[in-house]
Amino acid sequence: MKKFFKEFKDFITRGNVLDMAVGVIVGGAFTAIITALTSQILQPLINWLIALISGDADNGLEAAVTILKPAYVDGTLDLASSIYIDWGAFITAIINFILVAFILFCIVKAINSIRAGGKKLADKQKKAIEKKVKKGEISAEEAEQAKAEIEAPAEEAPVVAAVTTEQLLAEIRDLLKEQKTEEHKEEK
Repeated sequence: MKKFFKEFKDFITRGNVLDMAVGVIVGGAFTAIITALTSQILQPLINWLIALISGDADNGLEAAVTILKPAYVDGTLDLASSIYIDWGAFITAIINFILVAFILFCIVKAINSIRAGGKKLADKQKKAIEKKVKKGEISAEEAEQAKAEIEAPAEEAPVVAAVTTEQLLAEIRDLLKEQKTEEHKEEK
């Protein structure tokens, strides 16, 4: 478990372009879910806990904020017009970031383990071919052909990765524009 969280920390602090691209695209998909979870469920709970800890649970949200400039309407505090620090919103934003980063870390970790498994499988197949050559079951030419077939998918992978950074960033930009347009339509 300690190794898992060390990898998670390394993932957050690493500046790999591919990981960042995956983070932006997949993060956009998870952001709405996680934001709803944190702002609609966790933030009220955090504000309630802060109010309980402060010993002023009867005043509700007023106990969970630090009022910098109060504004009163008809003798009651108007939070919409007041200037205040909402500690629950700040804590919720931190939790939101950690959840998004953790989910993306798990996705990238799964992808990397699949890639590593494929490489191990290819290595096992090559060793099996070498054993067949030593036993005389197949010729050296057949072994080279079989090894080439094993490596063929690996040679095709760079074609996918041949996309330039500019093209990848343009795709990300377009996806973000599309997402903002959809959110704008939903607000209307």
